[in-house]
Amino acid sequence: MTIDELRSGHIFLIDKPLNWTSFDVVNKLHWHIKRAFDVKAIKLGHTGTLDPRATGLLIIGTGKATRALTAFQNLYKAYIGTLKLGASTPSLDTETAEDEWLSTLSITEESVFEAAASLEGEQEQLPPPYSAIRQNGKRLYELARTGKKTITKPRKICIYSFKIKQVAFPFVRFSARCSKGTYIRSLARDLGKALHNKGYLTELRRTEIGRYALRDALSVEQALEVLSP
Repeated sequence: MTIDELRSGHIFLIDKPLNWTSFDVVNKLHWHIKRAFDVKAIKLGHTGTLDPRATGLLIIGTGKATRALTAFQNLYKAYIGTLKLGASTPSLDTETAEDEWLSTLSITEESVFEAAASLEGEQEQLPPPYSAIRQNGKRLYELARTGKKTITKPRKICIYSFKIKQVAFPFVRFSARCSKGTYIRSLARDLGKALHNKGYLTELRRTEIGRYALRDALSVEQALEVLSP
């Protein structure tokens, strides 16, 4: 691949590694391109931010293709993951330690399936306190990590499907397909609430963004090889 091709615009599908931010991936590729092609500047951007504890499909554009990235924002997203019932964390995932607990002895496998089905459809979802939403110019996760109180407002989203794949208490394997703006961490919390209990996300992998699929994505290492003269 040439620098002219990258500047003209190219879309890359990347499998984001665990504990990397979406910006970490962009920054890694950006630095590599500038060094490999000995250029001072080239545009790179991404769409569909993934949390550090999530893995999977991330769409990255170079050069003129960065202008088209907004078109990807309205595409549905699909995920597979695991949540834990009977406990919660401030971040609603494993970034923070458990701080609330409830017994799951009264929860049946059938009730988990019923609760998941009840969460499908259009709804207003409350984003997690640890999120990229801005409050007074600061990201909520930045405020939350310093112990400051964050305020979130419900957002209209749609859960097209929320399917339970396996129940092994207290863990539940699931797949979900949803609209833009959906937080799967919030969906894990909401399943807990629907069961009059607690819930948080322990594992998440994005498998689709519209017609783009994880099976076609490159690892970061593979992308670095492609992005070389």
